[in-house]
Amino acid sequence: MRRNPWVGLAVLALPTLLLSLDVSVLYLALPKLSADLHADGTEQLWILDIYSFMLAGFLVTMGALGDRIGRRRLLLTGAAAFGVASVAAAYATSPAMLIAARAALGVAGATLMPSTMALIRNMFPDPKRMGVAIGVWFSCFMGGMTLGPLVGGLLLERFWWGSAFLLGVPFMLLLLVAGPVLLPEYRPERPEHRIDLPSVALSLAAILPVVYGLKSLARDGLHPAALAALAAGIAFGTLFVRRQRRLPDPLLDLRLFASRIFSTALGIMLLGGVVMAGLSLLSSLYLQNVAGLAPLSTGVLLIPQNVAMIIGSLVAPALARRLPAGTVAAVGLAVSGAGLAVVTQVDPHGTGLLVVGLVLASAGISFPMALTMNLMMASAPPEKAGSAASISETSGEFGVAVGVALLGSLGTLVYRTQLDLPAGAPQAARSSLTAALQVASGVPGLLDAARNAFTSGLNVVGAVGAVIFAALALTAAVTLRQRPEPS
Repeated sequence: MRRNPWVGLAVLALPTLLLSLDVSVLYLALPKLSADLHADGTEQLWILDIYSFMLAGFLVTMGALGDRIGRRRLLLTGAAAFGVASVAAAYATSPAMLIAARAALGVAGATLMPSTMALIRNMFPDPKRMGVAIGVWFSCFMGGMTLGPLVGGLLLERFWWGSAFLLGVPFMLLLLVAGPVLLPEYRPERPEHRIDLPSVALSLAAILPVVYGLKSLARDGLHPAALAALAAGIAFGTLFVRRQRRLPDPLLDLRLFASRIFSTALGIMLLGGVVMAGLSLLSSLYLQNVAGLAPLSTGVLLIPQNVAMIIGSLVAPALARRLPAGTVAAVGLAVSGAGLAVVTQVDPHGTGLLVVGLVLASAGISFPMALTMNLMMASAPPEKAGSAASISETSGEFGVAVGVALLGSLGTLVYRTQLDLPAGAPQAARSSLTAALQVASGVPGLLDAARNAFTSGLNVVGAVGAVIFAALALTAAVTLRQRPEPS
């Protein structure tokens, strides 16, 4: 039976929408579920973090597994597991049960994204059509991020917190019904070797400590446990790379990195994610703690940047039909750099200026995000599409973790050095803006001083981001001039 790839793309949009909805809805549900399950602060952090830990840890393994057993088969297996885990999470009766369900959701989620991208690679072999398809896929992801707070808010106003997790079950059921009919299967022409289990163990031992260490640094600053985790992850990562070089059929084919286009596109995605994650963190804190907006008002002001990313991800592939991909990516990065330059001019009363900067930065970054994914997938051989997709997704997870840790820490450092404590102000106010707000009553001038210092940190992060984007724009223009050919 001949399948229409565009209809299949609509089916692949289901897990994309689901994953982005799931992430954004949980933050809204956390206060209610924490009260209901009597979760303490540590348990709340694990409820939030265990999903991303498991997702990042299993992406490489699941990408390689899909290349061996079939991408559609893995996608549908993951969809079924995601649905079951969602029900378990919705009806969890203790923090430990919810943490376990969230861990299962992370493992299942790791099967969905690489399989989705690999199937797009197989369904759209022409690079131009694949670029359009990836742009649509990316816009669906951002659409879910935009709708998540609105849908989640409506659900949580009318139902209990578990409804936030049940939201994904109908999506998974529809995928399980439509997938076998509308999606093609892809298996390698020759039988592949089995998954190398020591490589799986080494990849987990490398990725999980690094993600944990970065999150710990972002939350608690420099401390021995975080540094030890990073060191352990790097050591195991070294062993993992050495083993992959010796295996005839490695879990992760390092030859993918030999492609200059693949490596450059991956670097742009990683560094772009670092900047945008740091910017998003500080912008959200600015809107709530400096501008004094409620969480709902903050969410509304962040919608325009998501809309800008949706539009940009659809426009970029169309421009790439007429211009070299490197040129389009460079223009987008330059626009993002201009947006970051606007952020450097924000003052404690500059909410509107910040929104303008975020819209420009988001619209611009959507160009390379859509195009570099296309370049990476097109430069990888079809039989390695799952591995290529998993590398891309893993770099995205690392980009967010690194951005929050490094740029968040940079903003905090500037805050501490720029804060001019008024007489009688407790030293605790120097640790963070949140701490300053808690002790500001009764200390004249502390609130304004803290808000000014935090805004200075936001300005510095904007300046650093603008420099990074300018360098990436030049790199994209020089390196991504040629259209990749599958090797």
